[in-house]
Amino acid sequence: MSVPLFHNCHLPLRNSVSFVCKHSYSFSKQEQTQKRDGLKFIRGVKLLKDLSTWGIGGPCNHFVQVYNQTQLVSAVRYCHEHCIRFVVIGKGSNCLFDDMGFDGCVILNRIEFLETNEPGIYRVGSGFRFNKLGIKCSNEGFTGLEFAGGIPGTVGGAAYMNAGANGQETADVVDSIDIIKTDGRLQTLSKIDLNFGYRSSSFQYMEDLAAIVAVTFRLHPSGSSQKRLQEYLKRRRVSQPMGERSAGSVFQNPCHLGVAAAELIEKAGLKGFRVGGAMVSNIHANFFINFGGSTSQDMLDLLATVKEKVDQKFGIQLKEEVLYVYPYCDDLNPNRDKLTSHVIFDQGKQES
Repeated sequence: MSVPLFHNCHLPLRNSVSFVCKHSYSFSKQEQTQKRDGLKFIRGVKLLKDLSTWGIGGPCNHFVQVYNQTQLVSAVRYCHEHCIRFVVIGKGSNCLFDDMGFDGCVILNRIEFLETNEPGIYRVGSGFRFNKLGIKCSNEGFTGLEFAGGIPGTVGGAAYMNAGANGQETADVVDSIDIIKTDGRLQTLSKIDLNFGYRSSSFQYMEDLAAIVAVTFRLHPSGSSQKRLQEYLKRRRVSQPMGERSAGSVFQNPCHLGVAAAELIEKAGLKGFRVGGAMVSNIHANFFINFGGSTSQDMLDLLATVKEKVDQKFGIQLKEEVLYVYPYCDDLNPNRDKLTSHVIFDQGKQES
């Protein structure tokens, strides 16, 4: 549920009508470190497999961590000034990084504050762990985020993808969301300013969005929230491959069909199906596992094969819920149809 926000290299800041640089920095074999505004940019050595729950991915050209809004703005400005494409990620829990890496800058979101100025109102940094937030709110007697317990990823990713499970969705309890736009301005959007749908949000279509900074949730008191949380956690431990290298659910559930993607994959006889080091989980068919040395191509081939076999058997085309980040990608919108050959797809997840 770590939704990467990708940006091509525009000057002075990304905008659909700005001038676009026709080049980007090439990969560096030698580590180089450059400091700016308290940030340390590392070149050429950070492996994306270390930033992904799938454990797959080659080096990125530039890497930097940001811990607050000011640092995030500085990182974005640096990328534009140096004509570097960039992607903002959180926990990398629904990202498939290419083995060739990413020819740009990976900005790791570590904005992890949490504020509670009044009961049930939580303002949370976009890099805060969604799982941790769900557990905290539920144990404090507030309902609405019980489903987040056990879900990897960040608050920002959950808002971007409208994560949900067990009949609950992130959008149900969103009050407002703070974002940074590509001109560096901070904007606060209330819930009525936003459109949410199944695994979708307005953010996926905002061309001037640089990143989500914080989300404010409005929850209601409940005497059963803690019990509900424990029930969801117990169900997840039994029904999902906990401890395995996975990206959570890889396909969205087909809309209005009353059948889950996992059920379709299982009925197609694909549980345990393998391609190289990638495998369909024997526990949950909508979880694909890196069970030993999977390459990005292994996982792409497994996704494509499963999708094809389900389509052949049921006439249903599954839609990817994971994000594929390759060296020169320029669009990670999960709701734009850009699947060609094995090049797919699309921080939020439905663990179903």
